[in-house]
Amino acid sequence: MSSYSSSAEFDALVHKTISSGTFIDGNWVASTSDAGLPAISPATGQLIGLVPETALKELDSAVAAARAATKSWARLTPRDRSEYLIALADRLLDDTENLAALEALNSGHPISTVAGEVKSGADRLKFFAGAGRLLEGRSAGEYTQGYTSIIRREPIGVAGLITPWNYPLLTALTKLSPALAAGNTAVLKPSEQTPLTTLRLVELAREILPPGVLNVVTGRGEILGAAMAAHPDIDIISLTGGTSTGKTVARIAADSLKHVHLELGGKAPAIVLKDADPQEVAEALKWASFWNAGQDCSAAVRVIVSQEIYEPLVEALIVSVSALRVGDPLNSETQMGPLTFEGHRNNVEGYLNRAIDSGANVLLGGNRIGSQGFYLEPTILTNVTQESEIVQQEVFGPVVTVQSVSDDHEAIRLANGVEYGLGASIFTRDVDAAFEASRQLEFGTVWINDHGAVTAEMPWGGFKKSGYGKERSVYSLEEFTQIKHIMLRLPQDE
Repeated sequence: MSSYSSSAEFDALVHKTISSGTFIDGNWVASTSDAGLPAISPATGQLIGLVPETALKELDSAVAAARAATKSWARLTPRDRSEYLIALADRLLDDTENLAALEALNSGHPISTVAGEVKSGADRLKFFAGAGRLLEGRSAGEYTQGYTSIIRREPIGVAGLITPWNYPLLTALTKLSPALAAGNTAVLKPSEQTPLTTLRLVELAREILPPGVLNVVTGRGEILGAAMAAHPDIDIISLTGGTSTGKTVARIAADSLKHVHLELGGKAPAIVLKDADPQEVAEALKWASFWNAGQDCSAAVRVIVSQEIYEPLVEALIVSVSALRVGDPLNSETQMGPLTFEGHRNNVEGYLNRAIDSGANVLLGGNRIGSQGFYLEPTILTNVTQESEIVQQEVFGPVVTVQSVSDDHEAIRLANGVEYGLGASIFTRDVDAAFEASRQLEFGTVWINDHGAVTAEMPWGGFKKSGYGKERSVYSLEEFTQIKHIMLRLPQDE
């Protein structure tokens, strides 16, 4: 934030953003609700301000605006939609400083990392701008005598997008990019905990996208999110969130039989075989496990190690993780910030305390940091069982467990022995072992000799209770389309 000419300039940006409220049909709309959503700084625990809360009748207006814009947006050529998305991506990149500062303030992401998130989001806009021009169906032709068949991929209609608090801006762009590129319009609801960068995104998009194409509502998930899942004029609901929330959304959406796309929880294992280099693995896990204070559904939170290198791996991991610089997210030297809100910090502490009471050993961390904000030390636990809560449940914080195994088969068994299936990794020099593990691991993404790298071109999505549907890649683009078969009767031969 040091590049701001004054704190008054930053305060003005925050005040303008936090008072924005509901965005419908190209305009900010004053909320008719008396309620407000408190935006809290996770670094200090202090109130930033109150975000206006969207009333249910305003949600109806937002959906109606999106519906009215569907025909004109869908009938643009893919190239025309592409140009809108590229223009928005460029506008985001120009505004990186503002977006980064708001994200660090509201969500606790270290400001040193948020610029990369803005660039990743802009890259996803640009990827889908191009991918939307290449949507394909299967070959058309004559499959029954006297008829030609044609396959079309068409937009589904109005997309209801519900985003989480751990990556507010990046997830919003991850969902918006394929939805808009495929020709859908959108009603977007950010988490009530972290709405600021989404509101800033909308202010930027206001200058670029046609009215009604993007509408934004702010409110609590159990009220406004549930209303979106139930809304008869929302055609697809896409949620990133916890598994329990995903189940609720799917149940509600079932009444209207709308399309449902869920990116849910994870409990990612990192398998370390006996031939891996402990120093290299520890340095990789320093980031893979504690990036964004572990508030990442793909975080490597279950380290499963061959017993031959258990001790050197643990020692190397303690050294690497101890070097993490934890502190104020607005400080450019910080590598790990606070947890995003107090209730979540308390939940993580609950998991940690119950694990300790059950016999887990704390090798590193385990405590709050300071008296302000929602900080927890990076924590490493050993002496845990496969059946223990800390191993089975998604903690979503800076807490890693380390388990020792006698052979590769046991490593795979423990890795698969949870209800989640989002991401996993294996560290080894043995190519055969790596590929055999990647075949057996029940996860949507498997990394070899790294953990957490992503790209817009490749799909992301889970198995089991980690949800269904893909984000990123052309597979995500297809999630926001529906297939139509057109059959044309040919002229009959004389």
